[in-house]
Amino acid sequence: MTAERVCGIDDLEQDSALRVNVGGVPVAVVKDANGEVFAIGDTCTHGDISLAEGFVEDGTLECWAHGSKFSLTSGRPLTLPAYQPVPVYTVTLVGDDVLVDPTPVPASELPA
Repeated sequence: MTAERVCGIDDLEQDSALRVNVGGVPVAVVKDANGEVFAIGDTCTHGDISLAEGFVEDGTLECWAHGSKFSLTSGRPLTLPAYQPVPVYTVTLVGDDVLVDPTPVPASELPA
């Protein structure tokens, strides 16, 4: 599939996340402290909570309700109570546009 424009780069604040829909699926688009942009599934795998409402820190997005931290690069939970990963999506920057591919990156292609 073709990547979809989800927002402008100026719509993202540093160290924060924005909830968007990509192909009808909720995705958290994150701009970290270094200005890098990531996209992971927006729903915490421990409960039906939006991760975009959580906290961005040290390459993770933390669920505000349960405290589970998910890696921005692999989607894997780094702390309990979550133990299932969230999907990771490919982000492309084109000028000031942030595009996200609606097909999750296969687990075999994610960092360990």
